[in-house]
Amino acid sequence: MLYAVFMSSVLPPFPKPEESLSEPQLLEVRSFADEPCLRADAARNRAKLLEAAARLIAEHGVAGVTMEAVAAAAQVGKGTVFRRFGDRTGLLMALLDHSAQTLQADFLGGPPPLGPGAPPVERLRAFGVAVLYRHAEQLDLQLAAQPEPTRRFAHSALQALRTHVMVLLRQILPDADYELLSQTLMAYLDPALIHHLTRQCGMPMERLEAGWIDLVDRVTGTQLPR
Repeated sequence: MLYAVFMSSVLPPFPKPEESLSEPQLLEVRSFADEPCLRADAARNRAKLLEAAARLIAEHGVAGVTMEAVAAAAQVGKGTVFRRFGDRTGLLMALLDHSAQTLQADFLGGPPPLGPGAPPVERLRAFGVAVLYRHAEQLDLQLAAQPEPTRRFAHSALQALRTHVMVLLRQILPDADYELLSQTLMAYLDPALIHHLTRQCGMPMERLEAGWIDLVDRVTGTQLPR
């Protein structure tokens, strides 16, 4: 394997509302239902709901996460869950947003080659591998959380990933249309495509990883040393 980058399939612990991440926060990741500034009690209530949803996923899978089930597990009224997240998709995307913050911290401030300090093409290779494994390990949640196209591509978590790819491409290929090129590269990392290739076509993750490296090399005109 070219990069030993594996994302945990278990959602990381949710930070307490008063805690702040020490890693650089250059790209904001939050769900559509998040308010710009939550009161302390509202933030605690939101964390409680997300923890309850994460427990339900661990115990029953994504199918076990309904607004009613989360309300019961968190011992709150169902209306509280709807007010905080809007709908089931909003709740699931909020779970992914929290996990995405961990990945974001890795590529913004973690060790190279994923983080700063490596050449941009090496960082782009490592980024795609990290996203591939993260999506594969949370595939059911990723697929269940995908909203309709009008919400999906505008979501802040996806925009944060695409912006990072754009920044790297601009460094590697300053004359290219890096905005559209980033869309092409991100399409390779789409959870629906990963589901099709791994579960329906039976391709191993190692092949998808090698395919990403090859795609980056061909797009950027570079080649990984053999």
